[in-house]
Amino acid sequence: MSSSKIAILIDPVLETAERDAQIITELGLELKYALNTHCHADHVTGTGKLKTLLPGTKSVIAELSTADADVKINDGDRIEFGSRFITGISTPGHTAGCFSYVLDDNSMIFTGDALLIRGCGRTDFQGGSAATLYDSIHSRVFTLPDSCVVYPAHDYKGRMSSTVDEEKRFNPRLTKTKEEFVELMGNLNLPYPAQIDRALPLNFRCGYNAE
Repeated sequence: MSSSKIAILIDPVLETAERDAQIITELGLELKYALNTHCHADHVTGTGKLKTLLPGTKSVIAELSTADADVKINDGDRIEFGSRFITGISTPGHTAGCFSYVLDDNSMIFTGDALLIRGCGRTDFQGGSAATLYDSIHSRVFTLPDSCVVYPAHDYKGRMSSTVDEEKRFNPRLTKTKEEFVELMGNLNLPYPAQIDRALPLNFRCGYNAE
């Protein structure tokens, strides 16, 4: 949120869209953009619902995702809100179209499912690549200031944030060599995502027709 009360929301979820809209309204904010870091497979995005609840809101996603949105961005594009802006940086690997969003003063980054707290997103579907993800995180995220706060899309242990320094030192996957990382990711044997058959078709349409 900027001092002008113009706000953005990153990776909203359909089930909490009404809650989010209520909070935004209560705080007297104007939601300018609802952004996705990628076309999610584990939930339906709330961007379409928020556009209905808060007219004037525009959806944003990377051009590389091939999903629908009002604004499609490319690497290095800025999203401005009030006096502030975030920069979209391409961080593929979890999916081919993953982007992370860096605040204008490099104080925080929103990494979606690319970099998680002490982990990372899976790389076995949607054009994912373990080698590409390793390069993305090391070249685009770990080169930010050590104090930069990392906000992932979710965390299954209730943690909200980390820092670049912490993940460079303590992430059990990304402290490995690239070769070790690729081998590890190739042997995870993860189950088929439970929501993917419902979520992906809807998310390619900005989450519309989700109810």
